[in-house]
Amino acid sequence: MQKIVEGINYWIKTLPDEYNIMSEEQISIRPLPNKWSEKEILGHLCDSAIINIERFIKIQYEETIYVVQSYNQDQWVAVQNYQGRKIDEIINLFQTLNNQILNIIKNIPDEKLSNLCDIGNNQHKTLEWLIQDYLGHMEHHIHNQILIENKNL
Repeated sequence: MQKIVEGINYWIKTLPDEYNIMSEEQISIRPLPNKWSEKEILGHLCDSAIINIERFIKIQYEETIYVVQSYNQDQWVAVQNYQGRKIDEIINLFQTLNNQILNIIKNIPDEKLSNLCDIGNNQHKTLEWLIQDYLGHMEHHIHNQILIENKNL
């Protein structure tokens, strides 16, 4: 779990700098009408943190195998209007939520990491896998959508 903690901590500290080198106009551009702007991508990462905070907590105490529920990512981004919000607000939310995730992860007893969850299609994964997947999902968006855009500036 130490590598996961270090990875999340790295992005809490580093991601704001990536956004600060871009203008408001640049981070608000949607590459296509149905694609998120960089502000909305960061908002999506906040939504992912919100959803996973609940998962990381409940998987530790549920009596039966916890069933991971999907959510409508596009609706979450739209309803919360990340596009119309100031980037500083979204960055602050990202940092706060991920600091909470770090707190949860650091306090998970080792024996709880093997608790199972159903991720759909009767696929059972451990809490440890889900936490690793959370960081992988975050880094996928950062590397493939945010950082790649900054290199094109």
